[in-house]
Amino acid sequence: MDPGQFLRASRVIIVAGKGGVGKTTVAAALARMAAREGLSALLVQVEQASGLAALFRRPPLTYVESTLAPAAGTEAEVRGRTITPDDALLEYLEDHGLRRISRRLVSTGAMDVVATAAPGIKDILILGKIKALERSSGADVVIVDAPAAGHAITFLLSVRGLLDAVRVGPINAQAREVLDMLSDPARCSVVLVTLPEETPVNELVETAFTLEDQVGVGLGPVVVNSVYPPLSGLDTPPETAAEAVGEVLTPAEVEALAGAARFRRRRQDLQRAQIARLAERLPLPQLRLPSVFAADLGPAEVDLLADTLRAEVTGLPDVVPSSAGPR
Repeated sequence: MDPGQFLRASRVIIVAGKGGVGKTTVAAALARMAAREGLSALLVQVEQASGLAALFRRPPLTYVESTLAPAAGTEAEVRGRTITPDDALLEYLEDHGLRRISRRLVSTGAMDVVATAAPGIKDILILGKIKALERSSGADVVIVDAPAAGHAITFLLSVRGLLDAVRVGPINAQAREVLDMLSDPARCSVVLVTLPEETPVNELVETAFTLEDQVGVGLGPVVVNSVYPPLSGLDTPPETAAEAVGEVLTPAEVEALAGAARFRRRRQDLQRAQIARLAERLPLPQLRLPSVFAADLGPAEVDLLADTLRAEVTGLPDVVPSSAGPR
């Protein structure tokens, strides 16, 4: 598949997954991949602790858009912003002529009162702003770093909950417009991220079916993150390998190298089994990203993952299934 075609398939890409699987890094890599295809990308974080800006070595994001990676040559710009319910409410009220009371409502904690009375209102404020960004022409693709998987489900399900609770008025209209966006694969899709481990795979499969069944959102390929690349020679005794290059190992070195080889074989066997199980339970294409052995990820590592993503997308068929299929 052409990477540009893949990125243009949906105007909004929501990246979600269990906490700790690297969804924020994947969102950043998708944005850099888009930029390298000449498509401007807007990265949106909905949790302050997301860490998106740090991956680009930039100051923390605010509600005002800022540049994360400037345009250079044929590469487009990557911008970023955060969206909080309070900021979204302020903007909504000010846009509707209520500037004088908007900040007082937020500063007095009225938002929390409203949220208690109408569960899901905070999420619909955020999703409503994302819908507004999708409708604008500010970026070719909007990439959302969603909450962790459990919250991501309630985050997206909040739309239907509000439609059931609020039958008329502006909140109902906003929820319907957001649901229209979420259920239109040309406007929005979800990319789920997992590790090749049992618990993250289990949670991703359940999340996929829940999102498809209860939200009706289209699912993009699954990203399997932090895959150990295969190593040859793991079955060769350390003494034999050392002898081949004219080296002599101490007994302690032999034991340490043999232990490392055993660990790597077990890890490769484990991830191979989990990747196969994921493919069996969730018939969606997989994009596999390697483990990046760096203590502090930055622009170089994000670009490395963007290059790998591009290569993986290029290997996809031109028509990518967007349904998890039967359980």
